[in-house]
Amino acid sequence: QVQLVESGGGLVQPGGSLRLSCVASGITFRAYAMNWYRQAPGKQRELAAGISSDGTTNYTDSVKGRFTISRDNGKNTVYLQMNSLKSEDTAVYYCNALRRSAYYGTRDYWGQGTQVTVSS
Repeated sequence: QVQLVESGGGLVQPGGSLRLSCVASGITFRAYAMNWYRQAPGKQRELAAGISSDGTTNYTDSVKGRFTISRDNGKNTVYLQMNSLKSEDTAVYYCNALRRSAYYGTRDYWGQGTQVTVSS
């Protein structure tokens, strides 16, 4: 079965850094777009960063210049490097794998989430 397992969350002071990892199994990883979503308390889940199967990246405006998403297809892993963290980055971060094809339709998988707390 498909599994997405996130790690790397935790408590960090404002201005600090964290690197999240998500290891995927049960999918053809290189064929999927990989995304990091986040959900803060009382807010809707939002897309923080995404990387397509060909390596094209996109970021929500609030994290541009601070977060970097990358992928290692040989390790079936997507990373989110988060620098200059702010209190408003506090959220549960979810890994998402998405593939849309004419033949298979849409396949969409989620990890269990990892908590990131930015606080002094």
